Amino acid sequence: MAKDVNPPRGMRDFLPAEKAKRDRVLGAIRETYKSHGYQEIETPALEDLSRLTSGQGGDNEKLAYRVMKRGEELERALADTSEKDDLADLGLRFDLTVPLTRYYATNAAKLPRVFKAIQTGPVWRAERPQKGRYRQFVQCDIDIIGDSSVLAEIDLLVSSLDALAAIGISDATIRVNHRILLANLLDGLGVPEDGRGSAMITIDKLDKIFAEGVVAELAEKFGDAVASAAQGWLAGLKADLSVPAELADIFAAVEVRHPGKLRFDPTLVRGMGYYTGSIFEIEHPASGSSIGGGGRYDGMVGRWTGTDVAAVGISIGFERVVDLVADTDAGFDGVVLVLDDESQPVIAHALAVQKDLIATGHAVRLEQRPKKLNILLDALAEQGFSSWAAVDGSGSSLELKPLA
Repeated sequence: MAKDVNPPRGMRDFLPAEKAKRDRVLGAIRETYKSHGYQEIETPALEDLSRLTSGQGGDNEKLAYRVMKRGEELERALADTSEKDDLADLGLRFDLTVPLTRYYATNAAKLPRVFKAIQTGPVWRAERPQKGRYRQFVQCDIDIIGDSSVLAEIDLLVSSLDALAAIGISDATIRVNHRILLANLLDGLGVPEDGRGSAMITIDKLDKIFAEGVVAELAEKFGDAVASAAQGWLAGLKADLSVPAELADIFAAVEVRHPGKLRFDPTLVRGMGYYTGSIFEIEHPASGSSIGGGGRYDGMVGRWTGTDVAAVGISIGFERVVDLVADTDAGFDGVVLVLDDESQPVIAHALAVQKDLIATGHAVRLEQRPKKLNILLDALAEQGFSSWAAVDGSGSSLELKPLA
């Protein structure tokens, strides 16, 4: 019986054409963000488990991959405890926000007063794989630390809409809400303060269980009075979706650059408990789920520094976005040089031609002539190579022929 050689569930291999597309899309996003003044940083894939499970990551903390202690430390832990977290001291990052706050606390003295960061890279969550959700996936984040004004939110939203436009996604919109508005709403519904988090989780399910399900779940959690108030609120939602004062400046400014791209949504919650102000979610008509999101999280950095620092960020869901971008080999001009034999003159000629073609922007692959040349050329055409030429030892100029 053949061995299973597939990657682990929820993780993927990428063929050359797929990897080229991913690099191209990610590169365009990064370059757009850099053009807006953001600076790239890099953090380790592993963080101390105590940081990843400090209460800042919401439900994602339950999905962190844990790395067991090693050597004598593991032996002592096995002998002394049966608690699983005592057997591990590191974890794979489940997002890029928690590592960023640790990074800022470590390096704040070396960074600008207002720090605008770009982070891209893989993250890991031990969740049940399903369509559009993977155990390893790439996140693409920008964050602004040290700016408590609405300029930070405006900058993030404009930059992200520009980045999406740069990769051909011009029909995305961003839903916006504010945690203060949510808190006021829950007070008005009669939800006790210690039940806000649970109520937000229920309201966040609106698109899955609809209004009837939300009302029923709130009744189960908080009683009929809260459920009745929620039913009235949900019934009147469409009557008044005017932008509230807390968000008016953000909407007005973004409207100048990207008209009609923001939409106030009083039901938007965002699952992370660390949000303290405005929250955003990016949606696209061709995607069944959001393609990005974020918000203000002014309390996170202070967990490591002892002093609260203003912070706001947004993440583009790269795996979902890249599926929305049309497949193309743009930017790849591949040439195959087929060497007639292995003699020194032929190899020297091929290397000289390769050097000249690379200098003019081509990607150049050297191949020995096989018995069935057509099979080789067809296979490389499928990988995106566009032309080829035969190389002999004469030193004469070559004629590039199309592979199509």
